[in-house]
Amino acid sequence: MPVERWSLPQVEALAPDAASVRAAHALAGSWSAAGRLDDVLWGLCRSYQVCVDLSGPAFRCSCPSRKIPCKHALGLMMRWASAELPASEAPAFALEWQAARAARSQAESPAGRSRPASAPDPEAAARRAEQRAARVAGGMAELSRWLDDQIRQGLAGAQRGGPQPFDAMAARLVDAQAPAAAGAVRRLGTLIYSFGPGAGSFGQGAGPHWADRLLGEMALLRLLVDGHERLADLPPGLAATVRSRIGFPVATEDVLAGPRVTDRWQVLGQVEIDDGALTTRRTWLRGAATGRFALVLTFAAPGQPMVADLVPGTEFRGDLTFYPGAAPLRALVAERASAAEPFQAPDGAVPLAEALAGWATTVAAEPWRYDAPVLLAGVTPSDDGWLVDESGAALPLASGHREPWWLLAAAGAAPATVAAEWSPAGLRPLAAWADGLYVRAAAPIPDAGGTRHPELPPDLLAAALVGTNRRPWPTGSLLADAAIALARHPAGVTPAAGHAPVPAGPAEPTPPLPAAAGARLIRILGGGVPGGAQVAAELLSQWLDAAAAKGGHVPPVALPALLDAGRRNALIRPAIARVAGRRGAWLAGMRADWRWLRDETVAPPTSASSPSVWEAGTIGERLGYLIELRRADPAEGLALLESSWQQESSDDRARFVAALGTGLSPADDAFLERALDDRRKEVREAALDLLRGLPGSSLGKRMAARAAEAVRLDPGGRLVVTPPEELDAGLRRDGVAATPARGLGVSAWLLEEVLAGAPLDAWPAPETMLRLARGSDWESALLQGWAKAAIAQNDPAWATVLLREAAGALRESIRWDLHLVLPAEELGRLAADALRREDPMAHRLLSILPGRWPDELSATVLETIAHRARTDRHSWQLGELCRAAAPAMPPAYAEPVGRLAAQLDQEPADQSRVRPVAELARTLTFRHEMFQEFE
Repeated sequence: MPVERWSLPQVEALAPDAASVRAAHALAGSWSAAGRLDDVLWGLCRSYQVCVDLSGPAFRCSCPSRKIPCKHALGLMMRWASAELPASEAPAFALEWQAARAARSQAESPAGRSRPASAPDPEAAARRAEQRAARVAGGMAELSRWLDDQIRQGLAGAQRGGPQPFDAMAARLVDAQAPAAAGAVRRLGTLIYSFGPGAGSFGQGAGPHWADRLLGEMALLRLLVDGHERLADLPPGLAATVRSRIGFPVATEDVLAGPRVTDRWQVLGQVEIDDGALTTRRTWLRGAATGRFALVLTFAAPGQPMVADLVPGTEFRGDLTFYPGAAPLRALVAERASAAEPFQAPDGAVPLAEALAGWATTVAAEPWRYDAPVLLAGVTPSDDGWLVDESGAALPLASGHREPWWLLAAAGAAPATVAAEWSPAGLRPLAAWADGLYVRAAAPIPDAGGTRHPELPPDLLAAALVGTNRRPWPTGSLLADAAIALARHPAGVTPAAGHAPVPAGPAEPTPPLPAAAGARLIRILGGGVPGGAQVAAELLSQWLDAAAAKGGHVPPVALPALLDAGRRNALIRPAIARVAGRRGAWLAGMRADWRWLRDETVAPPTSASSPSVWEAGTIGERLGYLIELRRADPAEGLALLESSWQQESSDDRARFVAALGTGLSPADDAFLERALDDRRKEVREAALDLLRGLPGSSLGKRMAARAAEAVRLDPGGRLVVTPPEELDAGLRRDGVAATPARGLGVSAWLLEEVLAGAPLDAWPAPETMLRLARGSDWESALLQGWAKAAIAQNDPAWATVLLREAAGALRESIRWDLHLVLPAEELGRLAADALRREDPMAHRLLSILPGRWPDELSATVLETIAHRARTDRHSWQLGELCRAAAPAMPPAYAEPVGRLAAQLDQEPADQSRVRPVAELARTLTFRHEMFQEFE
């Protein structure tokens, strides 16, 4: 039975670090062959042989990387996740690896496992165990005396000695071979003493309830000491828990030899904790039939990869063995009977009250445990940081998780199944399942919420703070009574009420975009693209344009990252508004820094004949309605705007004026003329922009008359220039700025501005006017004015002549703006010529060329890349050219660029010259696949 394909997020969860994910995505176009052999994926990436056994998963690659899995194994799995690999004839290396794994599995099975050659000396082992037990007993006795001293002296005086007393006691326990107890003592110092700025401030490390936490932790240590003293009398499970909390090791072989629990194990989620010295990955599983939770721990030193064999959102049939304990949760995977496959939703989710009762049972059995897993059914976030189930019961989210935008985006505030860790500090979500899809929880974001409440009685705290020497405790053992109170506390914890869930989001009227395109968007937003951050921004813009042209809405899970991208880059906001859908607008309305989306122009949610959108819609919806109406009937759209003009805010009026650009005609001239007298500068500027491009406008006629008065021909055919004498009110109204450009006189500035506003068709041919202006005292002002007019009126004929005959006389900013008026083919021809001449201006021309490059330019760039890769002394020039080509060269050039990279790789060339060419080939392949996904 073939293994069901995983999703890309599930594959990415196996990566040892974020850099491996990005590197794996960059290998998209580097596979010369790939296929599937039963549960084994195989592939050839350049010269590397790659295999992945999905039943493990297990990985094999001939590359020298020490990461597991390496980028090649991840890339092969991503290729399989995106599209099923063919079950073709496998090469020899894949067959050999599959056979070797089968033989190893057989050898490790109970039937194939041989007896060890020599058994350890039981007498020596017993002596070592007896010696350790004696050392631990001495350490625990000293811990008992130390705890009593702390309570007699009072917790309020603990800060005077700083962390040294805690570290000293922890060191003594390490010497006594009680490492877990030593770690618990060392953590006590962090509860009352801060090591950052302002170190030494009492209670700064743990917030307002530091004393409650400190006393509670000390009480649990007292309970551990008492349990050790009565270790022989405790039930086996509880005794095992005490030994584990002290630090007695349990051999993996002993755990695997214990009883097995067979089930269909569903991987709910995982979280990584990095304490600087060690990285710990906590992976939670749950048996579908037994309903039993299991915790698998994986450890790695800093910089070392984690073993990635449990993929959240997948399930497998197999056996787990549990470490002994009063409430055993930690487990090892003893055997797998099937490959991992995705599941739509976990089994056994329960309401909040039942989940909380399960937590209470767990911590009652093991009082040293602070948290436990829960699987919650039908929960919805509230707007104040709680999860609410369908009965109205609510539990708080922990600090850092109180704004679950990831869950709101994925489920739209519909009830969802959520896996989490629960403790008195709140819920720490691991994952959710919405509409049959696994959604990984977002990383925590520091916040000021989620304050922990006291768990111990006030009288206990008061006595502990001043010390029992000054305030004797009636029973004589304050820590024992604190431990009892702490153990009873979970039984009194119940879900809260009165937290209203967020109302459900609106349904989407448009279909979703293709699944492959949505997965690629998530890759782009996550940085998993070739070419770096600059190319990623351009790829996102191209993806959004293609998605807007296709029509539909993005995957809901991508909305938080997409809205953040729009917050940072205003240029992509219009395209985001077209594909964010109703859920995007709903989500944006709940967060201040996303509300820009509601101001963007979007298609109206109802038909264009309904006036309700204009009367009650958002500014974006009203703009979309007006534009659609102008497209269908410009006169009716103008009448609609005039009817509400006086009631519109000054911010909205400027945007409504700009919307008249759709269907612009002489009938709009009178309204735009009135807009020139608006109090708001932005409204006047929007009206001027439209009037300057409107043939026959009143503004154009006024400026043409002024230009004819300022520049005329005498009877001898010579140019006579009489610039305006002053900036009068009429010129100000018609957009002439009051401040001249730096270095210009007032007369030259006014002449330039008058010519910039006059229609170019008022003049003879541009070649004639440039010839007449040559040698004139006013030549510079004339050229600058005509160039600005060509830019404003988008006149390529004038722009071509000015750049050909007078480019050197124009100010640099005007000259480069003039290039943008040229047709793309002409601008591409100029850039290609500059490249052939090795003109430094070539790179500037390439950077301003909009859209996809013409074929002539692309061919020239490819030739230049090949030449520079073999001859240039400075590789940075080659890298700059490849980065410029990555987002603009037609994707069809991926194949020839890839061939060039392969040729360079075989030649004795510097690898710093090969890398940018290979990166360009990968980016072009990425773009080619990206656009194909919309077809």
